[in-house]
Amino acid sequence: MGIKERQERDREAVRRAILDAARELFVTEGFPHVSIRKIAERIEYSPAAIYSYFPSKDDIFFALAEEGFRLLGSPTVAGAGEHFKQLSPLDRLRAAFWRVYEFSGQHPQYFALMFMERSVPRISREYERFAFVRTRKQEIASLIDACVASGDLPASTDPGVAVRMLMAGVLGIAGLRLSQRLAPGENADDLARDVLEVTIAGLRTGVTLRSKPAVFCAAEPSEADLHPVRAARPAVQEP
Repeated sequence: MGIKERQERDREAVRRAILDAARELFVTEGFPHVSIRKIAERIEYSPAAIYSYFPSKDDIFFALAEEGFRLLGSPTVAGAGEHFKQLSPLDRLRAAFWRVYEFSGQHPQYFALMFMERSVPRISREYERFAFVRTRKQEIASLIDACVASGDLPASTDPGVAVRMLMAGVLGIAGLRLSQRLAPGENADDLARDVLEVTIAGLRTGVTLRSKPAVFCAAEPSEADLHPVRAARPAVQEP
């Protein structure tokens, strides 16, 4: 390995250490209470060294949020590739939203920062970096359209409203689980499945909904787009 390659490897290792330390601190202590100095102390580096990687604490969060959304991935490959493509439109919809719920268990710290922490910076400030998130929203909307085309959902179904309701359901149960607000003996997975199925069943009836359509691919995401779950901050650890 050459000098340049070794330097790049070492630099990436330090960057990884910064992000891992920051992620844990942001979740356990809350974004406003974590300073660059505290992150530096966690990894035994100087604050100046941190600034050479990230100009600000906000930039550290944006890097973590980007990682989180990429770990969540595309709903169109939920359940892995070819199998997903062979599912019926309605089962694809189920698989896509179940993937969101699974993500909360697989990566609880990322989930908490992306969907539960109210004090983090607005993702719209990094508009170009998060363009792929708007693409993901479009992909989810296309799953709703496919269900309408197949007759699984009524023609009156608004994709934005339907996605909002389904997302609120799975994120809500995930938030209850991570914040330890489930009743004794309650099974979070069963509850999430039930919420998903009941929501889909309700949409299939064509019931009149009061909700306004959500805007997909907006240049400036709304606060609700970025933080659909408003729950207490859980003290969770990455598995």
